[in-house]
Amino acid sequence: MAGVKADINLSIDAVLTGASDLGNPQQRVQVAQAVQFLPGTDAVNKADLLFADTRTLAASTSENLDLAGVLASAFGATIAAAEVLAIYVKAAAGNTNTVNFGPAASNGFVGPFNAAADRLKVLPGEWALLVSQKGWAVTAGTGDLLTVLNGGAGTSVTYDIVILARTVAA
Repeated sequence: MAGVKADINLSIDAVLTGASDLGNPQQRVQVAQAVQFLPGTDAVNKADLLFADTRTLAASTSENLDLAGVLASAFGATIAAAEVLAIYVKAAAGNTNTVNFGPAASNGFVGPFNAAADRLKVLPGEWALLVSQKGWAVTAGTGDLLTVLNGGAGTSVTYDIVILARTVAA
């Protein structure tokens, strides 16, 4: 079956060590989360669209990524998402400025963001991942633009982006 199979995993294994007279107490926190998407559009945890790219923005510029009818897959097919399931943004380590992303000022894809003016800031060498098994609705023409901004002046920024989506609302 055509579509996307994706495994998204998160693992945190952290130990806090303290100091006391009779030893070093520790607190260990272990968190493991996994989400699997299978090919299809008929249910939650199904996906049929994948956009992945490395992009560069000039100093003090931004770009709107149209989630419903402009972006193309690796096979040249136009992506027309009804729901977005995951957004991954990684800022290149060599960047001087941050990479910021969120809904566009006009026709913005609000999806995982609380409000139209919200932005996530990704520092050089760092990344952000947002995942929804159910999906965030995309409304063609009125709620489909994700803006990516160069967070400063003077230098360009390079970033990787991966968007996992489906063409039909589950």
